[in-house]
Amino acid sequence: MTWEELDAHLDKVPGTVSAYVGRPGARPTWTRRADATHYAASTMKLAVLVALFRAAEAGRLDLDAPVPVRNSFDSALSGAPRFANDRDYDNDEAVWDRVGGEAPLRWLAERMIIRSSNLATNICIGQVGLPAVAQAWALAGARHSVTGRGIEDFAARDSGVDNLVTAADLAALLGELALGATRPGPLASPAGCAAMLDVLVAQEHREDLAAGLPDDTRIAHKNGWVRGVRHGAGVVFPDDAPPYTIVVCTTTDLADGGADGDEVEDDACRLIAHVSERVWAARHDLAG
Repeated sequence: MTWEELDAHLDKVPGTVSAYVGRPGARPTWTRRADATHYAASTMKLAVLVALFRAAEAGRLDLDAPVPVRNSFDSALSGAPRFANDRDYDNDEAVWDRVGGEAPLRWLAERMIIRSSNLATNICIGQVGLPAVAQAWALAGARHSVTGRGIEDFAARDSGVDNLVTAADLAALLGELALGATRPGPLASPAGCAAMLDVLVAQEHREDLAAGLPDDTRIAHKNGWVRGVRHGAGVVFPDDAPPYTIVVCTTTDLADGGADGDEVEDDACRLIAHVSERVWAARHDLAG
């Protein structure tokens, strides 16, 4: 299937499908509505992860220090009451089991990614601050993505404060992580970037991008979903070709499996897996 044929296939999908494919640090091989904004869902956790590691390297945070596990957070809307997460809307009982106690910040950051824990995410944001997350996006070269609030901060959401991403911006952040693991870059030290990639490789939700790859293919990735939205963003490391970045963002009625935090594969998952499979088949021919 050519890129033109893939575009034609995606033209038939209801809603908006955005994509970005290319080698880190090189011009993209294929893009599709790459600057269209989508509700971020859990892909915003990528920038939170970068902000945490940057703060740790600057000496502002100790990732191995225990922090309180509390389900109560300041709203991004000034004057709004504090908000809390819904346990039934989360994907990680391990974090909830620690409520009222403490947990190392590094462990919370890992649970934020590998199980997409919303509670862990808001605790991490509380430790590092939203301005540091904004700086992570900016340093990656993101142009349109915004992390304006924590998860389930409904007062801020209803006032227009939102979390948005584009396929191009997610690819920029992931590309900088991949390159940053091999030489000094803007996000973190090579060791820090490599450590973040290792966390992303340990991702346990593998029903979209990873589902389109051969078993045991190394992919550092993060997905996100709510009803009407399903995204997959990652860096693939083939054994027989250079790494490549792939991002597929969908805002579509096909994404009907993510209500209430469910982990249900849906047609949007299968669509993203199909794109991932097509890109894998073309891995030797991507622009370098």
